[in-house]
Amino acid sequence: MGKIVRMTAYTIRPAEPRDVPAIVTLITELAEFEQLTHLLALSADKLEPHLFGPKPVVEALVGEIEGEVVGFALFFTNFSTFLAKPGLYLEDLYVRQAHRGVGLGKGLLTRLAQLANQRDYGRFEWSVLDWNADAIGFYERMGASLLPDWRICRLSGEALARYKA
Repeated sequence: MGKIVRMTAYTIRPAEPRDVPAIVTLITELAEFEQLTHLLALSADKLEPHLFGPKPVVEALVGEIEGEVVGFALFFTNFSTFLAKPGLYLEDLYVRQAHRGVGLGKGLLTRLAQLANQRDYGRFEWSVLDWNADAIGFYERMGASLLPDWRICRLSGEALARYKA
C-alpha cells in the first residue's frame, strides 16, 4: 500500500461580521494554548467594533475548511520611520490543532505577505513566544528572520492607568 496523503481544501477570505463569534472562540483557544487565559478580557461585543465599526483598527482573514472557520489571522497597519513606509503587523495567527498540517497556516501567512506587497508596505512583522519551537521553525522555513536584539516593551493594566490625564 502507498502512503496516505491527507488532502484538505481550505478557503482564505477577509473576515465578515458573521465571523466574529468564531474568531473569539479561536482567540480563546489560542490563549489556552499560550497559557494566557488569565489575560483574556475578550468578547464578540468588544472585538466587533474594532474590526467593523466606523473606525476599524484591525483586519482579519479567516481560514475555512468545509465551511467551518478553523483558523484566523488578525493584523493591523504599523509604520517604519526608517523606511518611511507603513507595515503590516500580525497580532495573532491560529489554526485549530485538528486542522494543522494542511497548509492553512502557510496560506494565511502567504496571503498576508501578498497583501503587504500589494499595499506597498515596507515590512511584515509579528512576535512569537520563545518557547514555541514549532512556530519558530515554521516561520523560519517561511523565510522570516528572528530579531535577537529586540525585546517587546509593554505598558498595560495599572502601569498604563498611571498615565491617565
